[in-house]
Amino acid sequence: MAKNIYQKIWGAHLVAEPEGQDAILYIDRHYVHEVTSPQAFEGLRLAGRKVRRPELTFATMD
Repeated sequence: MAKNIYQKIWGAHLVAEPEGQDAILYIDRHYVHEVTSPQAFEGLRLAGRKVRRPELTFATMD
């Protein structure tokens, strides 16, 4: 069965899909913004995870 673009991108970036938990995706570039990023990083901290390649982070503010 043919895959749509969403399924192709998801499959190419899927690292793990633990049962009963959120899927873990590899993100090529992190775009962070002053308003919403603190919650995302707090979520990573609470889950015991970290940004795998922090040098690929791009931050902006407005």
